[in-house]
Amino acid sequence: MTRPKAVIVVAILALVFAGIAAWLTFSYLQGETNRTKAVQPQSIVVASTDIPIGSAISEPQLKVTSWPKDTIPPGSSSDIKSLVGRVAIRPISRGDAVTEQKLKPRAGVPGSGFMTYIIPLGHRAVTVAVNEVAGVAGFITPNDRVDVVLTTPIPGTEKEKISKIILQNVPVLATGQITDQKEGKPVVVPTVTLDLTPDDSEKIVLGSSRGSLQLLLRNIADVGPTDARGATIARVLSGTPPPASYMPAAEPAQAKTAVKRAVRKKSVAVAPKAKAPAPTVRSSHTVTLIDGGVRTTKEFVLQ
Repeated sequence: MTRPKAVIVVAILALVFAGIAAWLTFSYLQGETNRTKAVQPQSIVVASTDIPIGSAISEPQLKVTSWPKDTIPPGSSSDIKSLVGRVAIRPISRGDAVTEQKLKPRAGVPGSGFMTYIIPLGHRAVTVAVNEVAGVAGFITPNDRVDVVLTTPIPGTEKEKISKIILQNVPVLATGQITDQKEGKPVVVPTVTLDLTPDDSEKIVLGSSRGSLQLLLRNIADVGPTDARGATIARVLSGTPPPASYMPAAEPAQAKTAVKRAVRKKSVAVAPKAKAPAPTVRSSHTVTLIDGGVRTTKEFVLQ
């Protein structure tokens, strides 16, 4: 190969390698630029204080802050004015992004209808009337869990009543029209709205029409079932523990069955064996005869 041709080949190879190096450098720099843009903060609206569920958002409750672009929650906003007056349908903690998923839709009436957004699928919100005592003196607040006690006359024995836990570990959605406690103090309200399944809703509606309801406030960590057997005034006064399963209507039948079993046991009882008569003791006399020096003794038995 002549010298000019060698120079041309080397020049072409140099251009090829330079092009590859330039393309790799451009790709690397472009990737770094994209990554830099992804982590660059952007301005979004977050809560400057805790926003309770069901409350209309005011401007002092919001602030604009920087948020990494690649982690911005969907539905976020950068304009505070567009969020003022919206109703929160979920609790928003301080520093959380205020997103559309946490707000009532714009088409709704402000301040109303938020309850429909917080009821779990397949459940129903049921409101029951309570007084200061039944409502645990106002210490029941939304998100607490309660047991429901029904006090009603025993079927078939209208003079005697029974108190029994009919529902357990029921979530509280709201108290009256208040969905949050005021300044941490108890608020006495005439109603409590509970989160129930359709079957439990039927139980509590029927129970409230036949007797009085009492709410039992649970510890936040106590979610286990309770063996509720029911209590009557007779058992309370006598101190007798209730049976494992209380069935008022079945008590007379159970009593009759117990009597029948007792009679049956008596009828099949084995009669005691008659004692054998004592053996008759017979009396006897002994006579001794002497004949010519021969002594003979005879015994005579009297019949």
